[in-house]
Amino acid sequence: MCSWIRDLKKIPYVRLMLRSNVDQKHSEKAFSLQKIIAGNFDVDLRAWASDAKSFGSPILIEWGTEPNGNWFSWNGKWNGGEKKGPARYIAAYRHIVDLMRNEGADNLLWVWHVNWLDEPERKWNAFENYFPGEHYCDWVGLSGYGPTTPMTRDGTESFAFKMRKAYPRLTRIAPGKPIIIAEFGCDLHNRHINTARWAKSALEDLFSNRWPAIIGLCWWNEGWQNDKHKKHDTDMIILHDVDLTRVFRDEFAQHADKIQESATISPR
Repeated sequence: MCSWIRDLKKIPYVRLMLRSNVDQKHSEKAFSLQKIIAGNFDVDLRAWASDAKSFGSPILIEWGTEPNGNWFSWNGKWNGGEKKGPARYIAAYRHIVDLMRNEGADNLLWVWHVNWLDEPERKWNAFENYFPGEHYCDWVGLSGYGPTTPMTRDGTESFAFKMRKAYPRLTRIAPGKPIIIAEFGCDLHNRHINTARWAKSALEDLFSNRWPAIIGLCWWNEGWQNDKHKKHDTDMIILHDVDLTRVFRDEFAQHADKIQESATISPR
């Protein structure tokens, strides 16, 4: 798949999601942070790094997505709590990066990716406490969603509101690092928000350069089942909504001078 992407003259962006299943809000027995730190998966990680090195050209790589959100098993809540959890995350993150760099996979550019809101909102769970250090982070990724299901009542604040909270914190902890909006989006059928208006405002702000460290964005163009009721399914697919499709086409056309078609990544 990485070769297909490179053939299109683009840069692959790969996430290592070390987990036993896609269920959320539980601890992880097979791929716990302690087992990663102990080196239980070093053979597999070295093999992956060797293949990445052989690939040769740049790959954006991410492990430990949104560590300040308690939905993923690498969040501190599931790994010793406030006293041990964030430190274990950092140790596991550094272990993976060091191992792959020792294999000579210098074409990997590491993306450290957090959620705009710390959940739970506790001092120990602030995303700053999960930062692995400037030498272990080439880019910074941020998630900033509106409501993500038809039933969600919270999260209706504007994208700009979320950035006012998160952007200054990110630029303080990782000054000079490129930031990508790795995930943003809204469910099309949520009754508490107009998705097209929310997206239009977000895109206008992103293209305005009011947050100069941001160099890219990714609308999470997906749908999924939440329970047994089809009307509760999440749908964030742009082409499923005429108004949202028009917003993206208009904004991209209006700001064509700010959209870079060819991939360019500077050396680390």
